[in-house]
Amino acid sequence: MKKQYRGYLIDLDGTIYLGNEVIPAGKRFIERLQESKLPFLFVTNNTTKTPEAVALRLAQEFDIHVSAETVYTASLATIDYMKEQGKGNRVYVIGETGLVDLILSSGFKWDEEQPDYVVVGLDTNINYEKLATAALCIRNGATFIGTNPDKSIPTERGLLPGAGSFISLVQTATQTKPVMIGKPNAIIMNEALKVMKMTKEDVIMVGDNYETDIQSGLQNNIDSLLVLSGFTPKSAISSLPEQPTYVVDSLDEWTF
Repeated sequence: MKKQYRGYLIDLDGTIYLGNEVIPAGKRFIERLQESKLPFLFVTNNTTKTPEAVALRLAQEFDIHVSAETVYTASLATIDYMKEQGKGNRVYVIGETGLVDLILSSGFKWDEEQPDYVVVGLDTNINYEKLATAALCIRNGATFIGTNPDKSIPTERGLLPGAGSFISLVQTATQTKPVMIGKPNAIIMNEALKVMKMTKEDVIMVGDNYETDIQSGLQNNIDSLLVLSGFTPKSAISSLPEQPTYVVDSLDEWTF
């Protein structure tokens, strides 16, 4: 018997849209949640865009209308984690404006010599000097934070290096294991639950990627719904080491 959930944690790319194309069932799924007045939160490892930019893209490109408050990125989870640690407010960041600007606007101060934290995310303008500065700061005692473990990202050109690739390089250079924030790690899931003011038993994680979305559920004792609209194909289901709570071909199949 299917459980009734009070809230939904939802992936974006591959679940609601696929690249530059909307997934019609994903759009209808969000509209049905809104009609039912069921709370939901988009949980994404993407650190290149602010929640406002994500909400704007959903509206302009996919005709999906949500507030920025429904978008929880690995950038926000990184900020929330650092604030909870209470270690200090000096930071050095490798990342795009969606990560850097959010961190600085939340009260952290840029420091390239003795920061309390070094945050490494996806940076399409990466260079040796940025990596060298990060490595030196970590060796000087800064807490090493990785925004998300995605080693590659899908683009129209194919799979390109993701944040996880840069994080691995810095880890190798410093021999220091990072605190990893994004899916499937516990930090982003626990922070998302705080935002929703709900418990693990209240919610379900919805996504198309077994390695990130569904593992976010499996590793953190949260029920999961795998939709076969993106990354994980139907042919892989029988060989998965641990099954999602539910599997659907389309989100149109899911009822509240």
